[in-house]
Amino acid sequence: MRKMFENTYKNKKVLITGHTGFKGSWLAIWLKELGGEVVGYALDPPSNPNNFEATKLQEKITHIHGDVRDLDHLLETFSKYQPEFVFHLAAQPIVRLSYDEPKLTFDTNVGGTVNVFEAVRKTISVKVLVNITSDKCYENKEWVWGYRENDPMGGYDPYSASKGCSELVFSAYLKSFFSQKNSGDMFRKPGVSGTCPQNSIIGAASARAGNVIGGGDWGKDRLVPDCIRALSRHQLIGIRSARAVRPWQHVLEPLGGYLLLGAALYQDPQNYSGAWNFGPDDSSHLTVAEMTDRLIKYWGDGAWDDLSDPHALHEANLLKLNCDKAHAELNWRSVLTIDECLQMTADWYKEFYSELQTKDMYQFCLAQICKYDERTAAKR
Repeated sequence: MRKMFENTYKNKKVLITGHTGFKGSWLAIWLKELGGEVVGYALDPPSNPNNFEATKLQEKITHIHGDVRDLDHLLETFSKYQPEFVFHLAAQPIVRLSYDEPKLTFDTNVGGTVNVFEAVRKTISVKVLVNITSDKCYENKEWVWGYRENDPMGGYDPYSASKGCSELVFSAYLKSFFSQKNSGDMFRKPGVSGTCPQNSIIGAASARAGNVIGGGDWGKDRLVPDCIRALSRHQLIGIRSARAVRPWQHVLEPLGGYLLLGAALYQDPQNYSGAWNFGPDDSSHLTVAEMTDRLIKYWGDGAWDDLSDPHALHEANLLKLNCDKAHAELNWRSVLTIDECLQMTADWYKEFYSELQTKDMYQFCLAQICKYDERTAAKR
């Protein structure tokens, strides 16, 4: 495992919200293998199948069934397990669902985030908070330049607006409660976990990433899962917005960034707190049609049909991130080409769907993490 952060998480209690989801389950596996004592807090997996069950993750970490909208349960969980690191990933992540369920989206993505921050604020053990959000938090003008961390928040659809709102919530908590200037027992009041020592500080950051792909994702209204469902059944793939450009990256790319960021916050909370972008380089910006063609290539066969509807609900056509800050201050960069991302993704699903499946999917995930680790080390 990568030497840059392996000792940071060893024997540390790490709480992940949303660990039953796609990104959360991969993060839990990685942290477990880094020696962390992982506690997951989440609702049931969002799809069937799912990576959480495919990897039998419940047998390997402490699994808590819980809703981030339930503040009392969150406080009880924080009090019981006393985490030092918190990675907040729990969310309603689907743009199209946010049109059908706007209240659920705002309650989860804004209200649930407030609850997690309250639990962090009232728990003395917490040293690091990494709030995982989305590139869709930015006011998207669909221009060719990447958005920087200090660009305005916005959101056309309820999902994007909820992410913009949650960023404002994060900024308020960072300035009011988590920063060095305002930390101490005046602001971090005694709560579920005792009295906070004067001048304590939480390293708190908000991490923004774009479209991620990888094995174990069967989320609704997501391109790769939609493709895999069709390909595994030998059906024609139906795609929307064939000409829309998306910034694609393998799930391990931003997760590696989150782990680097968590380690940096632990060592130097004052200088690394704030907002961070973790996106791919320009070579990984492809249209939906191009992505589908390449995934079919690595799967081995298949075809697609364009179901684009000019009257469909609004979704962004172009959104790019500027990651100069992460490049310069964390020495983080995307290391996988888009074809390597797709090859790794196709390999995972082909193993899962193989009638002669011989590999433990947890070990398969671990092998891909180790391979990614080696690739990252070679490029540094």
